[in-house]
Amino acid sequence: MSWNDFHQRQQALAETLDSARRDLSAAFDTVPTPFRDTGELLAALQHKWMQQLTGRVEVALDDTEDAPHDDRVKAVTMAWRHTVNANPGLRAALDVHSDDPTLAEATAREHRMLAIAAGLAEEHEPAQDITRVGRAFLKLLRATPEPGERARPSGLRKLIPSL
Repeated sequence: MSWNDFHQRQQALAETLDSARRDLSAAFDTVPTPFRDTGELLAALQHKWMQQLTGRVEVALDDTEDAPHDDRVKAVTMAWRHTVNANPGLRAALDVHSDDPTLAEATAREHRMLAIAAGLAEEHEPAQDITRVGRAFLKLLRATPEPGERARPSGLRKLIPSL
């Protein structure tokens, strides 16, 4: 990929996210050049999300390592929330397309990364189990309000069957 291609892709992603902020339902009506289809565009958006999330998780874990109480779950939770707050359009665009098969493996990798980073699973465990733990952890993150936010009506009862 040339620098021109890279910049063209970055510009197309920025335009898509800008469009998603204005009208999420219409943001994917047309696929911008240089992307061939919605799947390729979604894969690029997922990659962008993972770059942001992974960087924040790594920094949070480094900061937690030096803390007196090694709370990896809290560190990963805060990193995920900071990433969502810094990229609301990106997260919303991916959430709207969460059932797209193109995102299945990348989403599973994200779930595994979250589970392992939070210390809820070990790398040597079966990938399917790690993915399941990460998916449950993410559901819990989404269901639990941020400090100062009112509780949402979902809660743990919806998570228990998925474990």
